[in-house]
Amino acid sequence: MTFDYDVIVIGGGGAGMAAAITAHDSGARVALLEAAEQLGGSTTLSGGVVYGAPTSVQRAAGIEDDSVDAMFEYYMTLNQHKVEPGIVRRLCELSGPAIEWLIQLGVKFDPAELYASGVESVARGHKAAGNGAAITEVLDREVSRREIDVSRACRVTSLHTDENGSVCGVVLDGEIVSARNVIIATGGFGHNKLLLNRHYPEAAQHGDWTWAITAKTCTGDGLLMGQEAGADIAGHNRGLLLTTPGFYRDLEVFVPGWLVYVNREGRRFIDETTEYAVMSGVVKDQLGGSVFAVFDETARATAEPEPRYADAHKAGIITLNWVTDKIDEQIAKGKVVKADTLPELASLVGIESDTLETTIARYNSDYEKGEDSKFRKDASLMKPVLQAPFYASEIRPAIVCLTSTGLRVDEDMHVLDSADQPIKGLFSAGEVSGGVLGDRYIGGGNSIANAIVFGRVAGEQAAREAGATANRETV
Repeated sequence: MTFDYDVIVIGGGGAGMAAAITAHDSGARVALLEAAEQLGGSTTLSGGVVYGAPTSVQRAAGIEDDSVDAMFEYYMTLNQHKVEPGIVRRLCELSGPAIEWLIQLGVKFDPAELYASGVESVARGHKAAGNGAAITEVLDREVSRREIDVSRACRVTSLHTDENGSVCGVVLDGEIVSARNVIIATGGFGHNKLLLNRHYPEAAQHGDWTWAITAKTCTGDGLLMGQEAGADIAGHNRGLLLTTPGFYRDLEVFVPGWLVYVNREGRRFIDETTEYAVMSGVVKDQLGGSVFAVFDETARATAEPEPRYADAHKAGIITLNWVTDKIDEQIAKGKVVKADTLPELASLVGIESDTLETTIARYNSDYEKGEDSKFRKDASLMKPVLQAPFYASEIRPAIVCLTSTGLRVDEDMHVLDSADQPIKGLFSAGEVSGGVLGDRYIGGGNSIANAIVFGRVAGEQAAREAGATANRETV
């Protein structure tokens, strides 16, 4: 049989472009199909952090003793071993080489920007200069330098299969485009309310509070196409949610340290500046599935942008929640509750009053001593809660950062059926793949590492099985 291509990649985000580049460099004739007007997908919208170890960037920052074993142990422990160990192991093994590959292509990672992006004790969060847009700009350039047929603003409607159920192409604009192998790299389903209800009820339960920061094209069509071809699904009710007071649909990952988070029992439960990678999971586990940010009149009157957002806020790029004028707007709307006393505030929002008073008294005492005795938050960020009136705003884990329910895959990114057998001709990479990202997001950059690493794996494997002859560097 004559095929139009060796490999067709559906989706032109970070995973799709990595797959297309690697498949081409492995000798394959490649087509890359993207639903949006431009390549980049959700990777473009990200902060550009890539999680991995060990790397030259770590060594330049003085970190000499990190290892694949240490990363794997951390990853599995944080997820309570509820992810696929073979796939996670491969992610850990190839994360360092993936970062080096990006560096070779031209992505810049400043060792000074390396940070512990989760709750690990070693810095593995590699932040690209220029954020996610810089990563996809480099990948887009590399795609354009190669003989890869790229079609934008086109949406694949289904996979094409033969009489044996093997995938041998796609249906595009009503026409069959054939290929020996197809890679689905379409991202998640954050913009599909039906699929959120079906596969991520933890996010859907928040109703109008729920919205997704991913690319608008992430509607779950790759997941559905894979299922129609017989694929099994892995990882129910998984993803990464970000916390929000529900004021605006603007992303504010880092909150000011003067907020005091309490649950309905009236207790603090975390350092309020804890990384977003774990914050939402801890908030979700509190009674009622949400918490309250408490502060006083002095904090309200002097609220300024969190320093990391100050320039973007001044330029009008983003709307910040925790600044005085915006807080005042939300007081008028009833999103921020106001009361003359802490007991009254507790009664209005449903918090245990006596415990709240004890919590705030201890917090104020810690402020005076210059030490957060409970959770070790940076004391320089603290403000006491003393001056009436007092305020509280509900905080929910409701912003969909990514969805982790996806097509079941093996270590080589073959898509598997319900009997754990590979569906011939079908691969997936990135957010659409299940079993890689677990109940706990291990740290900033986990998703982009997943995209780049397994985009490369899928690209090389699909090219190899298509019979392509590699005469260039591969994974």
